[in-house]
Amino acid sequence: MTTIPGIHHVTAISGPAQENVDFYTGTLRQKLVKKTVNFDDPGTYHLYYGDKAGSPGTILTFFPFADAGPGRAGPGMASAYAYAVPKAQFDDTMGQLALQAIDFAGPVERFGARVITLRDPDGAPVELIESDDAQDSHGFHSVTLWEHNPAPTMKLLTEAFGYQVLGSEKQGGVERHRLIAPGAERGRIIDVIRKEASAKGRPGAGTIHHIAFRAKTQADQNAWIERLAAIGHRTTEVIDRQYFNAIYFREPGGVLFEIATDPPGFAVDEPAESLGQALKLPAQYEPMRARIERVLPPLRVR
Repeated sequence: MTTIPGIHHVTAISGPAQENVDFYTGTLRQKLVKKTVNFDDPGTYHLYYGDKAGSPGTILTFFPFADAGPGRAGPGMASAYAYAVPKAQFDDTMGQLALQAIDFAGPVERFGARVITLRDPDGAPVELIESDDAQDSHGFHSVTLWEHNPAPTMKLLTEAFGYQVLGSEKQGGVERHRLIAPGAERGRIIDVIRKEASAKGRPGAGTIHHIAFRAKTQADQNAWIERLAAIGHRTTEVIDRQYFNAIYFREPGGVLFEIATDPPGFAVDEPAESLGQALKLPAQYEPMRARIERVLPPLRVR
């Protein structure tokens, strides 16, 4: 273990669960791979979207709160996530969105590739980026971090995580730095931006809660705990999240980072062919299943 291979997952906050499911499984055609609950608040869903296997680098998760107030991205927060769309499918994707009367901004060019931006039901920007490498539209292309000062964050990503700086560009008052992890995994790109903010960022519906990077094994995660501590970043203890183990810390600019293990994966508690169909609960909440199911709203998946 010498470098981070890329993004494991992104976790965000949304409003009502059904609207979230409709957009991500319908408009974006992602698969609901896990329907479980917030481990700290079992009266709230935790929904996971991705490819059919729930592969690392494809997973977008949500805490849907029906009464969540609107959030606003700002410096010290992750501000956008982007899916990679195969170059051969990019024009067709725009055409299909237009036929469905789904608004999007763009295309604009960023680092030589076309980008369009949709808004999910809570106003969160969802970017689709043309890619020469993508085999499907389920994997992440990148995540954007909005920083007051990009330098300390970029130092962590390059000197500790092993990312390489690809270049910088400035468009419309946004200074954007692109970094990439070595290898060929999905979600290898991190963009770090600096731009003026009209108001302070505020967590809420439509904002990103944290970014999770990959550790392919538990041994790798343990090594990251030691490496980060050695450079002054204390992490949490290892936390069992049922489908992966997690550690957390805040990077210099304030964004909450997680490092999550690939194993055991999402088929640990249900067959791979039926991922996302049943409500799965961690063992501590199984005795409360009847009560939890009464509280949670029913969900329809396209």
